[in-house]
Amino acid sequence: MHSTRVNQQLATIGPGPTVLLCLLCSAALAGPATAQSAKTDEVSTAELLRRLEELERNQAEMQRELDQREEQVERLIRRRSEREAQRADVVGDQEGIVGADDVQPPGAPAEAIGPDGENDYFGVFQTGGRGFKVADTPSGDLNISLWAYIRYLNQKGLDETYTDAFGRSFELDLRNDVQVNKVNIYFKGWLFDPRFRYQAFVWTANTSQGDPAQVVVAGALSYRFRQWLDVGAGIGALPGTRTLIGTFPYWNKVDTRPMADEFFRPSYTTGIWAQGALTEGLMYKFMVGNNLSQLGVSASQLDNDFNTVSAAIWWMPTTGEYGPAGGFGDFEHHEELATTVGLHVTRSREDKQSQPDTEDIQNSQIRLSDGTILFTPDAFDTDGSILRATYLMSSVDAGMKYRGLSLDGEYYFRWVDDFDTVGSIPVEDLFDHGFQLQASAMLMPKSLQGYIAASKIYGEYGDPYDFSVGLNWFPLQERLFRLNTEVLYLKNSPVGYSSVPFAVGGNGTVFHANLEVYF
Repeated sequence: MHSTRVNQQLATIGPGPTVLLCLLCSAALAGPATAQSAKTDEVSTAELLRRLEELERNQAEMQRELDQREEQVERLIRRRSEREAQRADVVGDQEGIVGADDVQPPGAPAEAIGPDGENDYFGVFQTGGRGFKVADTPSGDLNISLWAYIRYLNQKGLDETYTDAFGRSFELDLRNDVQVNKVNIYFKGWLFDPRFRYQAFVWTANTSQGDPAQVVVAGALSYRFRQWLDVGAGIGALPGTRTLIGTFPYWNKVDTRPMADEFFRPSYTTGIWAQGALTEGLMYKFMVGNNLSQLGVSASQLDNDFNTVSAAIWWMPTTGEYGPAGGFGDFEHHEELATTVGLHVTRSREDKQSQPDTEDIQNSQIRLSDGTILFTPDAFDTDGSILRATYLMSSVDAGMKYRGLSLDGEYYFRWVDDFDTVGSIPVEDLFDHGFQLQASAMLMPKSLQGYIAASKIYGEYGDPYDFSVGLNWFPLQERLFRLNTEVLYLKNSPVGYSSVPFAVGGNGTVFHANLEVYF
């Protein structure tokens, strides 16, 4: 009865309200579910926003990393371009005067070192003697490097006196000491254009503290026009022998040449030079300078003739290279036979005024083969003296390297004539010649090297010679950090000063040990 009554009432109301009533009932029944759905939508929106913010942060971080990588790539491309430009250059000078940045003969280019190959440091360390790069800008860069060594020298095995070719006797001041022998600090790089390079250096010889030119502050500027033409000016080495074309400090010995090389060679002076690679493996250097050796000589002591000329050409025919700086010894272990051959010529008009003192840095003095300085008053014991003379020297060199072994030699010729004299002297000209030979072997790859060296002079006032045996230990397997020991035998040495183990007139044995570092 009740249901019948309800149906009758609904029928009386009609279809419109009936539908409305149904919708209201449905909404009432669905109310709790709809509220739950809205709450779920609110949670999903918050999570989406959080994820979008996280994605934005990740994208920003990735963009920063990409920007950093792009900067690193640009920096590496610029450095590679600089290295490729430098690699084609000819050797600048050694012993720091016109350093490794100027001209590098074929050899491994310097590389920047950072963690995982990236530059995360302030500046980078560069191998190959290029030091620390402390500034790298679009307008130029700055590199600082150091070469130094500590030497223990014992000359007690030499005779205490010697007699020259004219019967005059002299006492030797024999040494037994430890010295920080030399310290060189280099500031080098390019400015405005990678082809325009500069170098400034401080060079000290601590064995001659207090003497003139014990500290040298100087430098050089150069511009590379083409691979075959690099022009420079400043303090540089006259390329009169192989040790003066940029091979330093890649020597078997530490800062020491064989006696004959020390006797015949020219030295460093202020001048202008051109150098370059004529073809792959064929190099040259030509220089015009003030005199044979200007370190320790002031401008007022020079004559008014700009007439010192030196030139060298050398060829590396088999591999187009001869190791870093074209130096001595095969630390790098050539799997193919590497060879080199060179020719050097130097001419200079000299006088007593333009000669350096015996203790000046890298002095090069014209001496007789008994050690007598040519311009010494009464040099020939005849009451006569030479005021001016013309020096002409030539040398040829050759070498080979193969699987840790090396053999290098050089022959020297020297003419001294055209004398201006006071009083009488017994000669109108002088001719001396001689040679040096060096052989080395890596007894333990990149760790231990043995070498022997010998030289002899055939002179008009004696035939001196020397012979040496040495070991180089590379404790960190780095070419430019080593402990060197050497036993040297001298026979009437015609050369010597405090920064080398020779003593003028030295006859006997010398022992020295050296700790060397160059970066």
